[in-house]
Formats: sequence, C-alpha cells, structure tokens
Amino acid sequence: MTRIKRGYIARRRRTKIRLFASSFRGAHSRLTRTITQQKIRALVSAHRDRGRQKRDFRRLWITRINAVIRSNYIYYSYSNFIHNLYKRQLLLNRKILAQIAILNRNCLYMISNEIIK
Repeated sequence: MTRIKRGYIARRRRTKIRLFASSFRGAHSRLTRTITQQKIRALVSAHRDRGRQKRDFRRLWITRINAVIRSNYIYYSYSNFIHNLYKRQLLLNRKILAQIAILNRNCLYMISNEIIK
C-alpha cells in the first residue's frame, strides 16, 4: 500500500493558533493542546474584563468627583451633587465631570454654584 501524505489544513489551523499564542511563555506558546486551552482562557478573560473595565472607570470617575466636591465643601456628598445636576437638567456625564474636576476645578465650582442658585 502506498503512503498517503496528510493535507495541510490541520497544520494551517495549528499555525494560526500558534500566532495567537506567540507572546505566551513556555509550553503555552509551544504545545498545541496547551495553546488551545490558553486561547480559550484568554478570550474568556478578555470578554469578562471588557465589562469590568467599564465598571472600574465609572468608579474612578465617581471617586474623583466626590473628592473634589468634598474638598472645598461645595456639597456634602456626591449623590446630592448628581441629584441636583439632574434636577437642573445639566446633562454632563461622569467622565466629563471627572476631567473638569482634575484639570479645571474653578469650572466645577462654577457648575456647582449654578446648581445651588
């Protein structure tokens, strides 16, 4: 019986997986089975952490706004400040407010004075 050479499809699939795992260390970048396991794990982590990243940034912005608000006794609490913002229909999101709080505190003071009136 003559020898049959295998096709290249499996090899092509494995090289594609290896390219994904080229930056991994040790056996995680060399052994095919370990590479596939690590690829699944990496993609699961990336999917999970996209949601977590949004949460973390929102927490960071809230912390920054709260710190600036409490530092000069503009308001006693962050929640009070945000509530009055919505009551006055000043639609500024937390990301923008945090940038203002860091870069230009006087502008945040002006906004808070506008709310208090």
